[in-house]
Amino acid sequence: LFVLNFENRIRQNLREKHARHIADLRAYYDSEIHSLKQQLEASHKTSSSEDLKKINQNLADRCDQLDAALNEASARIKALENKNNMLEKQVVDWRERFCAVSNTSKVLQERIEEMRTSNKDKDNTISRLKSRLQDLEEAFEKAYKLSDNKNTRLKEENKMFQNLLGEYESLGKEHERVKDTLNTTENKLLDANTQISDLKR
Repeated sequence: LFVLNFENRIRQNLREKHARHIADLRAYYDSEIHSLKQQLEASHKTSSSEDLKKINQNLADRCDQLDAALNEASARIKALENKNNMLEKQVVDWRERFCAVSNTSKVLQERIEEMRTSNKDKDNTISRLKSRLQDLEEAFEKAYKLSDNKNTRLKEENKMFQNLLGEYESLGKEHERVKDTLNTTENKLLDANTQISDLKR
């Protein structure tokens, strides 16, 4: 919406500028033609043949000047039209870039939300594992104190403890990796938002 408004504003300004310029040129040349007609009418009434030749030469020179001015004005109008076309192409390019960056930002935001949800689930899993680990530690201590076959029970509890500890460490590493990926994605989102701000300016 911002880009469309910007494009419409540029086109409107250029159209108004062209219209004013053409109107000024038309008024100027109308005034010159009127003045030349008056001079020509006056010359027919009062001037001799030599004067008429001189006046005609002056009028011819003036016409050449006006023709040159008209060519210059036409060239300026053509240049303005070319500039307008270039600006329109730039606006189209900016709109495409803005849409691309906006889409990238949206995708990154969605990925961040998904990773945050996954990270929250991992946190909950780790909390449950910590609680289970604590329960097993307490059970291990009780089993060590109460069991007649201490060595056998100790090996079994230790094996369970080591398995759970390995699972806990594995999830901890996965949790850290997800956090790193989340930080990287958030940095990409920040870069995308910065590009959007630059394009808006």
